[in-house]
Amino acid sequence: MPGIDPKVMCHKLSICAEARPVSQRKRKMRMERKLAVETEVAKLLEAGFIREVHYTTWLANVVMVKKPNEKWRMCIDYTNLNKACPKDAYPLPNIDRLVDGASGHGVLTFFDAYSGYNQIPMHPRDEEKTTFITDSANYCYQVMSFGLKNAGATWSLNPIHPPSWIVPFFSITTYQRLMNKVFRHQLGRNMEVYVDDMVVKSRDLEQHVIDLSEVFQQLRKYDMRLNLEKCVFGVSGGKFLGFMLSARGIEANPDKCMAVINMVSPRNLKEVQKLAGRLTALSRFPPCLVEIAKPIVGLLRKVKKFEWSIECEEAFRMLKERLGSPPVLSKPHPQVDMIVYLCVSNEAISAVLIQEVWGQQLIYFISRMLQEAETRYQLLEKVALGLVNAARRLSQYFQSHRVVVLTDCPIAKVLRKPELAGRMMAWSIELSEFDISFEVRGPVKSQFLADFVNELQPRGHFVSDLWTSMWTVPQTVKVVEPI
Repeated sequence: MPGIDPKVMCHKLSICAEARPVSQRKRKMRMERKLAVETEVAKLLEAGFIREVHYTTWLANVVMVKKPNEKWRMCIDYTNLNKACPKDAYPLPNIDRLVDGASGHGVLTFFDAYSGYNQIPMHPRDEEKTTFITDSANYCYQVMSFGLKNAGATWSLNPIHPPSWIVPFFSITTYQRLMNKVFRHQLGRNMEVYVDDMVVKSRDLEQHVIDLSEVFQQLRKYDMRLNLEKCVFGVSGGKFLGFMLSARGIEANPDKCMAVINMVSPRNLKEVQKLAGRLTALSRFPPCLVEIAKPIVGLLRKVKKFEWSIECEEAFRMLKERLGSPPVLSKPHPQVDMIVYLCVSNEAISAVLIQEVWGQQLIYFISRMLQEAETRYQLLEKVALGLVNAARRLSQYFQSHRVVVLTDCPIAKVLRKPELAGRMMAWSIELSEFDISFEVRGPVKSQFLADFVNELQPRGHFVSDLWTSMWTVPQTVKVVEPI
């Protein structure tokens, strides 16, 4: 199959000079998996992606993984080889920026590359280092294999589970470098790309035809191939990086929401971890997610005995209710101020970004649990920490917009005092790089905002002169738990 010219891009391992080759012992495999390996090897040989090797120093085992469609994916356990390779510091794009950039358009086309990683050749001197063992022979890759460090996704064996369980984690990529080179004139303008996820965006159908022509011209120039079965052309909305995008804005993936809604109450720690992972993928949408899930999150900490309490069940019910009708988030307008609502409780801090464009438009919800030491912070400190956390998590919005913080606490007066001490001084300096102003919170118009504000309403007395040189709370100051 035609692929990328090696002069344009090839994958190099750059193995450390002091690294010693590792030859893994051949692992046993069930007959079903053996047959799947033979079938996959035959396909790779026919495509010219692999070749037989007679003498090798590096040798890895094949690991077969079931796909959601019940078919097998052949992976190679490159654990030892990847440890010998340095990490490529090439940056991946910010996912939130890509999602924001692709949303709010009238016409979208989603592309999927055909055997995307296999279109990039291996550097000739590194081919035999990718050798893997089968029942019939040893083979090495002549193209970039899925599983190599810096290739796009690295697969490593999880010590908690048997060898057949594989955990993917994304690293800096050769593939992203190629995409940035091929589509350097389209990225951000009429196209967004994250590794092998590609979307072409246009305001209308007429412009979309022009944009597609431009993209196909680049694909032909670099001899890249698409998987026609997985491409979707000229639609008003679709899935990109786990989000549903359309002219309306950014919506939660209904499949991910239903995965939580259809879950039964967890019966052990492993099922709680599974629930937590699914909630993390949806954390941008539900207001005060962490505060609601607090009883469930507590089970993830070291406990002697697992106990699914009444509080956990009620939190689980509320989470399902929120995910049954998640809010539609909007694409940020570059010329409009970003408004921040801050809310804190004794154990969580939360924030929401909105913009006033034809009404209040929701942009982003964030929340996190307070660490044990942070729970002892005074109330005004927690509010300041909430703002700092929002600035860190959402720095791309804080850097590109004027930010207006709506809060009833006197945080503005405190942060502007020159005699601040300790962490408040450090936070004040950290926030000084952003264009932030503070205003008193007015009436809340959105139901989701109302839920957010009511869920985590800071209560108590703010005493601003405590935040200069003193860090002890007088007995007269009483912080009441939020309702």
